[in-house]
Amino acid sequence: MPCIMGIDSGLTVTKAVIFDADGTVLSVARRRVAQSIPAPRHVERDMDGLWAATADAIREAVAACGLPAGDIVAIAATAHGDGIYLLDADRRPLGNAILSLDTRAGTIADAWNEGDVGARSLALTGQKPHASAPSAILRWIRDNDPARYARIAHFIAAKDWLRFCLCGTIGTDRTEASTSFTDVRTQDYAKEAFGLFGLDRLAGRQPPMAGSTEIVGGVTAETARLTGLVAGTPVMAGLHDVTASALGMGGYGAGTVAVIAGTYSINETVSFAPQVDGRWFCRNGILPGEWNNMSISPASTANYDWFIEQFCGGEARQAEAAGDSIHALLGREFEAARERPSGVFFHPYLFGSPFGGASSAGFYGLNAWHDRGDLLRGVLEGIAFNHRVHVDALRDGFAPTAARLTGGISRNPAMASLFADILGLPVTATRTDEAAAWGAALCAGAGAGLFASPTDDPRNLAAIETTYRPDSGRQRAYDEKYRVFLDLAEAMKPLWPVLGRLGGAKT
Repeated sequence: MPCIMGIDSGLTVTKAVIFDADGTVLSVARRRVAQSIPAPRHVERDMDGLWAATADAIREAVAACGLPAGDIVAIAATAHGDGIYLLDADRRPLGNAILSLDTRAGTIADAWNEGDVGARSLALTGQKPHASAPSAILRWIRDNDPARYARIAHFIAAKDWLRFCLCGTIGTDRTEASTSFTDVRTQDYAKEAFGLFGLDRLAGRQPPMAGSTEIVGGVTAETARLTGLVAGTPVMAGLHDVTASALGMGGYGAGTVAVIAGTYSINETVSFAPQVDGRWFCRNGILPGEWNNMSISPASTANYDWFIEQFCGGEARQAEAAGDSIHALLGREFEAARERPSGVFFHPYLFGSPFGGASSAGFYGLNAWHDRGDLLRGVLEGIAFNHRVHVDALRDGFAPTAARLTGGISRNPAMASLFADILGLPVTATRTDEAAAWGAALCAGAGAGLFASPTDDPRNLAAIETTYRPDSGRQRAYDEKYRVFLDLAEAMKPLWPVLGRLGGAKT
């Protein structure tokens, strides 16, 4: 029976998922991948450690799927986008990978955007620079670590590193290629982009670009030995995880905004012509002539995870040991807090925001009578408010009429309803197991001839989704709170850099 593998490597977990041709999960294996924070605003990862963890997950998934490894007809990977993974002339890792949560290059991106580089970048590449853009990170390396910069032979993304480990070829796909250095009109690399960012040395060293469904190699003998895969199994180019998530949840298309409440606040919609605006990235879609318009910030459920770790760590460990979930307990606290008035706000900017690299998180409106449930409510509402910042921008440009929601937080009906009330849109939560991995697997299946195209999803989506509509009274109340949320951000803009200096942050 033919089956397909999708690899999904996020910022904390890497996983391998095997699907049958109908989209049913046959096996899934996960491994945590450590991050290091060697200095404020620096977030890194050992590249060999990422591959070792991923290979281990692949081996477990292959052993557990109940079918011979030879039934896997194709493999594709997706992974966190942006950030940078560097190789030297021997095709070995050139230091740790710099992850997309890293904001060391924030002042560089801010300076570019305050000058004319930001506007020129928007016109040429379809996006303004930001802290985790490859352009900004590479410029930071050039300015702060010139010896390392001089040794760069290849610069790729996370999923491209996994592709290299799988099949030994270096390259990227159309969606990932457009993170910094492509012409938004031609959808191909633009030499002038390297000069714009002061990275002339790297012009011509960019990874070759392929289609997401294109075969770029076969599993090597060494990888087969490590993973249990069959040598020669076709490996496709794969795609950026933002796009993979939208594809896997059935939300990749025009007229709909795909909302992914994961580590990042991801909000995206497809168009068939390039339309640029400083509030979103206009990047390559999966197929030529498609553009994926993404409004993004590193400010979503990573804040919820932080809240659990800092305020509920003991209870979370006890619940896990007992086979229970901390989320059920917190869900009850959230529901209780929603029943009473609250002026507690939270800016979910632990790792960055839509408002510049100097931003930071904060609670506002706290009084002695507030309890943990009020704090939790503030965190969850703050996450949804930040998604609305991005969705409102996309509404100005593309007028989507509905939203599709995925991410671990979306499995809670209360959260899906909260998003509908705050966004003021019908929100469809799709019960998709491993949406990003399935998006990668759809590309693998299309490349192997199982599907006519990556959007030819064989599942009956209507059977696995629920739509939540805004409650008019709650929507009006949240409209008022949202305006306060924005006013607080405006008031904090001049203070965030001061707080950063007091905290010893270095750039």
